[in-house]
Amino acid sequence: MITATLHKGKEAALQRRHPWVFSGAIKQWSATPQDGDVVEVRSAQGACLGTGHFQHGSIQIRVFAFEPVQADVAFWKTKLEQARLLRRQLQLPQAGYTDCYRLVHAEGDGLPGLVIDIYGRTAVMQCHSVGMYRQRMELAQALVSIMEGELDAIYNKSTDTLPKSIHAPDATAYLWGQSQPDTVCEHGHTFFIDWETGQKTGFFLDQRDNRRLLAQYAKGKTVLNAFSYTGGFSIYALAAGAQHVHSIDASTSAVRLADQNAALNGFDATRHTGIVANVLKYLQKSPAGQYDLMILDPPAFAKSMDKRHNAIQAYKRLNALAMQHLQAGGILFTFSCSQVVDRDLFYHTITAAALEADRPVRVLHHLRQPPDHPVSIFHPEGEYLKGLVLEVG
Repeated sequence: MITATLHKGKEAALQRRHPWVFSGAIKQWSATPQDGDVVEVRSAQGACLGTGHFQHGSIQIRVFAFEPVQADVAFWKTKLEQARLLRRQLQLPQAGYTDCYRLVHAEGDGLPGLVIDIYGRTAVMQCHSVGMYRQRMELAQALVSIMEGELDAIYNKSTDTLPKSIHAPDATAYLWGQSQPDTVCEHGHTFFIDWETGQKTGFFLDQRDNRRLLAQYAKGKTVLNAFSYTGGFSIYALAAGAQHVHSIDASTSAVRLADQNAALNGFDATRHTGIVANVLKYLQKSPAGQYDLMILDPPAFAKSMDKRHNAIQAYKRLNALAMQHLQAGGILFTFSCSQVVDRDLFYHTITAAALEADRPVRVLHHLRQPPDHPVSIFHPEGEYLKGLVLEVG
């Protein structure tokens, strides 16, 4: 196995079980690694610090074991079984109530570069590193084994998450079995999930608990679900007795699915309107006070530190506009999924938006991702989703 030796003093992060090794920490290689190779990391004194995948870039090694291991099917089976046992403790799945959830959440499950979401009897695998992609078949074999007859298919959806320079012939393909997009249940609600052509793995599973919280505020309200995708928040609002819900997204196919999901759950078309539009432009043209409950769940405005300032300005502008268009006493659910915008920075940005809107604002809830998206205490970067529920006076 190829070995990376660190500069003296650079072992501290790994000894604290942080799974990333940056390029500047590496003093020398025993041989030249290729993207996706399994490598061993050693201290300047020669002690083994862990085993991980190599990939060119700032983060050069993603460690999946803080010891020497053989990365074979048996190893992946053990890691996946640990992830599965946690979901069983979280009572996921629950037959007839919730059958879609995250089985593997990258670093949070000790598997950096790997996401696996379960939609009924289909597992959708998304590889964010070349190493995990190269071991996709071993991972699929291990997954079939630990799921014990609960799966019909494993779908690999990694085209958009792998470097464009990597030749990945089956980055979007069924690795095992066969299925087709189908309906799932979440907290008793029905959603059609298109894991083959939809965004991410097909649905935003990380908002499950926040959608349920929204239901407490929705009865009798006129609701705007901005960046609605396929209408997750919209369905919960309608089920809770919202008077009317507007689902707005720039994607025509997403809005079409939001309308389909409203119909699947038996809601009258007069209570739900899907709108294909740019959210900012739509708000700018909307009359003040049109809504008394709004959800802002935009895509990541920044995926790197050099884009962070622009992202903050975008969050500020968007939230100030939303606050200006809420009725007095209205409720705003607002989110950021930008990893480079941490919780404190997001809070201060929303504070600045409230000042710009010149409205009194009170914080009712601090929101985050659900427990099937766990965060390693040694890798705080894994807490990417943050949100606030605000009352706007």
